[in-house]
Amino acid sequence: MTHMAGIDTARSVGVIGAGTMGAGIAQLAAAAGHPVLLYDAVEGAAEKGRARIAKGLEKLVARGKMSEADVTALVGRIEVAPSLDAFADAALAVEAIVEKLEVKRELFAQLEGIMGEDAILGTNTSSISVTSIGRDLKRPGRLVGMHFFNPAPVMKLVEVISGVSTDPAVAQTVFDTAEAWGKIPVHAKSTPGFIVNRVARPYYAEALRLYEEQVADPATLDALLTEGGGFRMGPFTLMDLIGHDVNYAVSTSVFEAYYQEPRFRPSIAQLELVNAGRLGRKTGRGFYDYSEGAEAPQPAAPAPAGRADGFDGLALSGNEEAGGTAIRLTDGRTARQLAKELGQPVIVYDLGADGKRLGFAASPEVGEDVLKRFAATLAMRNLTGMRLPDWPGLVVMRTVAMLANEGFEARLQGVADEEGIDKAMRFGVNYPKGPIGWAREIGLGRVLSVLDAIHELTGDPRYRASMALRMEAD
Repeated sequence: MTHMAGIDTARSVGVIGAGTMGAGIAQLAAAAGHPVLLYDAVEGAAEKGRARIAKGLEKLVARGKMSEADVTALVGRIEVAPSLDAFADAALAVEAIVEKLEVKRELFAQLEGIMGEDAILGTNTSSISVTSIGRDLKRPGRLVGMHFFNPAPVMKLVEVISGVSTDPAVAQTVFDTAEAWGKIPVHAKSTPGFIVNRVARPYYAEALRLYEEQVADPATLDALLTEGGGFRMGPFTLMDLIGHDVNYAVSTSVFEAYYQEPRFRPSIAQLELVNAGRLGRKTGRGFYDYSEGAEAPQPAAPAPAGRADGFDGLALSGNEEAGGTAIRLTDGRTARQLAKELGQPVIVYDLGADGKRLGFAASPEVGEDVLKRFAATLAMRNLTGMRLPDWPGLVVMRTVAMLANEGFEARLQGVADEEGIDKAMRFGVNYPKGPIGWAREIGLGRVLSVLDAIHELTGDPRYRASMALRMEAD
């Protein structure tokens, strides 16, 4: 084993669990040049897993991404292990089995008795405390989280999770190994949700709150966050894909794990879908209808546009005026609030001027002609204007502010450093930007203002700003 280079490729890697995730991890290790031992407690499952790997790689051959010789060599490095005893000389064992604490504890106790004292034990758990898994081990320092994202051969991120007892050198070796396998690893502390499943909660939670508050329907919110915010998939489409039973269960478990922290409060609207059995794509209906012949949901109609007279010089720079109307990038205050403070009509617009859609709201004094002129100037910039209720933080800004707030809070609590948090969100869930870096681009003062304004208006403690954000912004 060589430091800063990961595990030597001459050493074998064992994988326990030959399902989608386990097979993906086995493929990665073999692709990096390691001899791989694939084991599954279900008879015949490891053979099927190996066959699935070979079949999947054949598709890459058909597309000219790999040669037949390379596929043969890769699959040839994967050996089906008849029992865990075959792992005696392995340098690393990674489990990708059922998410049950006692089952994982039992497995690692067995492996510890079979493998060498220098062997590393890796768990691909997405939700169980690494500290808890390793509690009864004789050498708990050898256990580390190695959390891959599905599909493992494609998704770049690996969360390298240290429990209370994890030896830092072991975590570093796994970090270096993941890097050698072509992944983007980040160090994280074992806390509920680790980085991604914790920091991502507001992406779902704020969309659900906006829906519950009747700001817009799911299709409109999805369109604003994808075509306006640059997110790859809208939150409602994503929840339908994940399954509402799964997504709601994760939200509930994180909420309970953090002693009912209000930021993680689950949604009644989502619970009702679960109660109705509308779990998303897998049942044919969730927020959207997937039954045969069902029409694809469409976002609300764009704001009507007229001529851009007097508005065509707008730069959307955050603080402008046109035709006696103040034009402002949202800082969390409503257009009505700002109109009272400024003594003139106000249009506030959302974050996302680089996108294809832009939400905006107006104070009551703004006439329809002015709104049409504003929509026309957006159209000149290839932006579809979407008129929204006069709501604090609008949609994209409110969502990004909450994601950034959670990122700052995770950093404050030592879950990971800023670079690790931003990398995790970009490469684990494909966010267009890391939330903390994104907040710095927007301006920390504005992000803090958004949170404070929503907190003041709602009185809901879920919007209280992280001390880390407040200290940097002030």
